[in-house]
Amino acid sequence: MQGGHDLGGKQGLGPINPESEAEEPVFHSEWERRIFGLTLATGMLGKWNIDQSRYARERQHPISYLENSYYENWYEGVSKLLVEKGLISEAELLSGISQQTVSREFHVPTREDVKKILSSGGPTEMRLDVGPVFCVGDHVRVIRNFTHGHSRVPAYVQGCVGKIEIHHGGHIFPDKSVEGLVSGEHLYAVRFSGKELWRSDIRNDEVIIDLWEPYLRSSN
Repeated sequence: MQGGHDLGGKQGLGPINPESEAEEPVFHSEWERRIFGLTLATGMLGKWNIDQSRYARERQHPISYLENSYYENWYEGVSKLLVEKGLISEAELLSGISQQTVSREFHVPTREDVKKILSSGGPTEMRLDVGPVFCVGDHVRVIRNFTHGHSRVPAYVQGCVGKIEIHHGGHIFPDKSVEGLVSGEHLYAVRFSGKELWRSDIRNDEVIIDLWEPYLRSSN
């Protein structure tokens, strides 16, 4: 979907003035640390995946998304998931007081489980039964994808033509993963010229974006 989260390539938002990486703290306040921990801990219950987590944050009103800070958006996302999955009620969310017994329907990871999960990560590679449609060196056009669901193709690259630089193999397709389906598609690194993206002769830079096969069509 295209909402407040999809700001890449947008004009008129003013210059970016980030904090120096060497000076910026990991967390600016204690509540950010707690939201980070809450998001990871509840995610380990296995009730949703990373794409569903991202989509929960994206489904805010665009103005709310833009007004919120980074971890405020994380809070909105995890709150939405906790209610939608029936782990807490709206009343509990508003009051901060539990009104039900703890469910036994899911496995709560132990300390050792958590260490193993965090160290191994969540691999997305998949073995596919069909070969890739495109090869390294092919020129492809990104489709215009005005979906209401979750997608990992940024708006600013849609409709543009690029060149495939790397074939990464099969990986979980986020557009289906958000629906709870484990489905794989071929993933490519596609190089785009600044001129193609920004329609300007003064831009000589290039951008490389990882894009799944369903996002692409032959440019011929």
